[in-house]
Amino acid sequence: MEIESIRHKALRKLVETGSAKGVIEAGRVIDMIAFLVAADGVDELGVPPNFGFHALAGDRKGSYAMTVTKNWRLTFRLVDGAVIADLDLEDYN
Repeated sequence: MEIESIRHKALRKLVETGSAKGVIEAGRVIDMIAFLVAADGVDELGVPPNFGFHALAGDRKGSYAMTVTKNWRLTFRLVDGAVIADLDLEDYN
């Protein structure tokens, strides 16, 4: 899959330059992004190591999340099933 847009400023910098400053659990986040990019579609995201992949509900329906730590998540929307939009690093606390 391809990443179209990244909302989180430090996460965008990590992807563009490799600088991990401001990104919690940077090593895990890098692994998660590599997993997302290597996947051919949403069906592959639920296969181990799935990083706690799940669809969101309620007003976030249509978005997905992956667990970084106990309360931090990578969240994103899928466009056309193969393009990731609005990738974000969120504190669920």
